[in-house]
Amino acid sequence: MEKKCTEIWGKCLKIIKDNMANDLAYDTWFKPCSALELKGSMLTISVPSPYFYEHLEANYIDLISFALRAVLGKNAELQYKVHIIHKLSSVTYPTNLGIHVKNPPMPFPNENINQLNPFIIPGLQKMEINPQLNPDKTFNNFVESDCNRLARSAGLAIAENPGKSAFNPMFVFGGSGLGKTHLVQAIGLEIKRKFPEKIVLYITASLFQNQYVDAQIYKNKFTDFLNFYQMIDVLIIDDIQEFAGREGTQNAFFQIFNHLHQSGKQLILTSDRSPVDLLGLAERLLTRFKWGLTAELQAPDFETRKAILKKKMYNDGIEISDEIIEYIASKVTTNIRELEGVFTTLNANSLYSTTAKSRKIVTIEMAMNIIDSLVNSSKREISIEKIKRTVCDYFGLSLDAIYSKVRKREIVQARQIAMYFARNMTKHSLTMIGAEIGGKDHATVLHACKTVEDLYATDKTFKQHIIEIEKRINNSI
Repeated sequence: MEKKCTEIWGKCLKIIKDNMANDLAYDTWFKPCSALELKGSMLTISVPSPYFYEHLEANYIDLISFALRAVLGKNAELQYKVHIIHKLSSVTYPTNLGIHVKNPPMPFPNENINQLNPFIIPGLQKMEINPQLNPDKTFNNFVESDCNRLARSAGLAIAENPGKSAFNPMFVFGGSGLGKTHLVQAIGLEIKRKFPEKIVLYITASLFQNQYVDAQIYKNKFTDFLNFYQMIDVLIIDDIQEFAGREGTQNAFFQIFNHLHQSGKQLILTSDRSPVDLLGLAERLLTRFKWGLTAELQAPDFETRKAILKKKMYNDGIEISDEIIEYIASKVTTNIRELEGVFTTLNANSLYSTTAKSRKIVTIEMAMNIIDSLVNSSKREISIEKIKRTVCDYFGLSLDAIYSKVRKREIVQARQIAMYFARNMTKHSLTMIGAEIGGKDHATVLHACKTVEDLYATDKTFKQHIIEIEKRINNSI
């Protein structure tokens, strides 16, 4: 009888696979299922989790019905038996073929189970998941300014009602060291403070990728991998751009994203560029990234840099004159991480550079030496301003020409070339590049880059111009 029910289910699976366009979907949702029993026209199959039962009923019941009736006849019936590894009790779910059913998963008894894999089996009510949040990265330590006000305000709104606001998902983007990780961890900490029962998890995209690969290698772990992430209330993934070119990881995350979003759970993502600038990611993912709020973190202005330094000064109990604070803020302009690095080194020097019981007084000379060793000796990031000036100087144009509405060919071409270099030599978004070069939108920047690339490939004289301008930009650093 066992052999017969296995053969029956095998025939059904063949029909199902032949009628599915996506092999990955078949491998994910049908391969883990197996036949258990056949009584008359009633087939019982085993599924690895209640979510599998829900998903099959909601998405594939018509196809399953067609296959079963083709093999067993028009009176075919089906029931599921949920059986999860690690000696959890099984629960049976009947179904009426042809009728879409979506019932909530039944609770499992609480058990203390010594698990051998890193993923938590769903159904366990008493579980502790480390949210992987740094307790120092709070909103209190996050300096608000025009460069981050929208993202910070949205984060506070999310913390009041995670998963239920219009900001789901929240997509935060910006260059390295601008505070993306601090902000999203602050959101996670605030949610845990207000809702201690919620499961919050912060994870980097690279670690998620490693977990996915591990789950694919070892038998039965992929289902546990999906189940673990589908039970998170607030999922924070840092540096989502690292999923580029990882088709398997993207497919797994697509399933997790859909389940969490449809279940009213909160998703928070960060990237070094906006969704429109991300390459190597599936369009269906990029579309979902735009469903909620997309917020950019920009480089802090002079006053914000001063405020960041003063907050660190008070938190660390070090006295620094306003003159030195302003000097550091004027010299370290690229990102917050570099600014904090200079301050930390300055603080350490004041503590350990003397044998006296009291701190060594921080002087302007000390600050100058530290900045010279940490900042000036490293290659500075190329700025959009530097690119604009170099391009204008090369063509003998004034900087104002870039912003003019004049449609002369030489001015339009200079603007396009500046956009091209800004996209390829900086980490700024297309939106920011357009705003900095003539007040244009991201579509105009994309068109400009395509135009320059086409001319570079077909016009030798134009190609020589590009090569020479690139040399001048690099030599000016």
